[in-house]
This record gives sequence, structure tokens and C-alpha cells, in this order.
Amino acid sequence: MTPLVATAVLLAAVTHAGWNAIAHRITDKLVGFALISGGGLLIGLAATPFTAFPAGPAWPYLFASAAVHIAYYALLMTSFRLGDFGQAYPIARGSAPLVVTVLAAVFAHEVPGAWAGAGIAVSCLGLGGVGLWGPRGRRPDWAAIGAALATGLTIAAYTVIDGMGVRASGTSLGYVVWLMAVQGAVLPAFLYARARAGTVRLLRPYAALGFLGAALSVAAYGLVLWAQTRAALAPVAALRESSVIVGAAIGALFFKERFGAPRIAAAGLVVVGIGLMLRAG
Repeated sequence: MTPLVATAVLLAAVTHAGWNAIAHRITDKLVGFALISGGGLLIGLAATPFTAFPAGPAWPYLFASAAVHIAYYALLMTSFRLGDFGQAYPIARGSAPLVVTVLAAVFAHEVPGAWAGAGIAVSCLGLGGVGLWGPRGRRPDWAAIGAALATGLTIAAYTVIDGMGVRASGTSLGYVVWLMAVQGAVLPAFLYARARAGTVRLLRPYAALGFLGAALSVAAYGLVLWAQTRAALAPVAALRESSVIVGAAIGALFFKERFGAPRIAAAGLVVVGIGLMLRAG
């Protein structure tokens, strides 16, 4: 992993935490995710005339990814509804890299070396710690933790699917804009089916915030897909999940969720793991 690729993935981590914080900030989770998904649809449709068309072998991956992303949105909405942002987000993101490592080894034949494997393991330990060490005295909310872990499985699934799909597409930018266009209509359509004439009334107060989240979402995933064409899937996935540190900080600063010394120590493990992965590069 070159410094340029690492920088792109770290930037993706920050933008990803940002759009997730926006989604958590909007009280009605379906409204928030419908705006972000619908905004991605509009961005994707606007960009398609200016990007290369993905090659034929990429389309099965693209459609499979769109289906998994819908499940991901549904589970992430549930996680945010049940748990604190500073806990649900790190568990969801932190559980994914280990699964990606296994799936990438099986389906993409990418077996990490000793340094990369150690970095992935240390990072995942830290990522899990950031999520599991909640406020002192609070009993674990196992429903929220279960939803976040299930979200992590979908993250791992679409990471591997898209890593293979973008490599087959011949165009990382074309792949991401068509992915947004294909998957983006489902949640807005579901919201409309529920609210009918009241849809615009529900969307209007959060429209600007939602479209900002959409722009951050497209930028974050575009950077990750570009990185996946230039580095192995597992280290990219693990480095991207350093976004949990940003997410935990956002939870503490904006949602008044306690960070605490254990999470600071866990964040330090993430930094060590990132150093090991860069050492492997």
C-alpha cells in the first residue's frame, strides 16, 4: 500500500464517518437514509454521461453489491435506532475487516503476509474495543450490538464484491456512479410507499443535510473503490475502518457520548495496526 493509496483511504474514512454522523443526526432514520441514498442516485445519474461505462463482467458484481447495500442500509438504520452512534458505528465497521480478510483469501486469492496480517488483527482488536467499551456503568445493549455485528457482515460482503467488481469494470469512477444509480432508488421508493402525499413534508426539513451526506457518501466510497484497484482488499478494509476513531470522536463532541480512557487506548491500537499495515506495503 503506497502512501498515496493510504492517504486516499484515510480521507475516505473521515468522509465516511461524516455521512454516518449526518444519518444518525436525522431523527427519522428512514428519512435520513432515503435522502442520502436518493442524493447518491442523483449524483450517479448526473455523472454517468461523463464517466466510462463499466465492462460487462463487472455488472453481476454491481447488481449483487446493490442488493447487499440495501440490506446494509436497513441494518445500519436499526443499529442507529437501538444504540449510541459512538458504539454502533465502531462495532459495525470494526467487525468487517476480519471477515474481509477471510473472504478475500477465499474469493480473491489474497492471503495477507505476516506484517499485514498482524496489522489487520491489531487494528480489529482496537476497533472492537472502541465500540465495546461503552460508558462506565452501562450494561451492554445486546440487541444494538447484534444489529451492528450483522451490519458488519454486510460491509464485509459488499467490500469483497465491489473489490472484485471494480477490478473487472476497467473504471473505478464509472463503477461507483453506476452503483449509486442502481441502488439509490430503493429507499426513496420505500419511503414514498409509506408516506405518500406526506413524503415532501418529511424530507424538506432535512434536505440540505441529507444531500451533504450523499455527497460525502459518494466521495468516501469512490476513494475506497479506487484504492481497491491499487492494493489488496483486506488492508484497505482495515485502514478504512479507522473511521471508527473519527466516529467515536464525533459521538463524544456532537452527541455527548462519553469517549473515555479505554476507548483512547483502543484507538491507540488502531494506530499501531495501521503502522504495521504500512510497514507491509
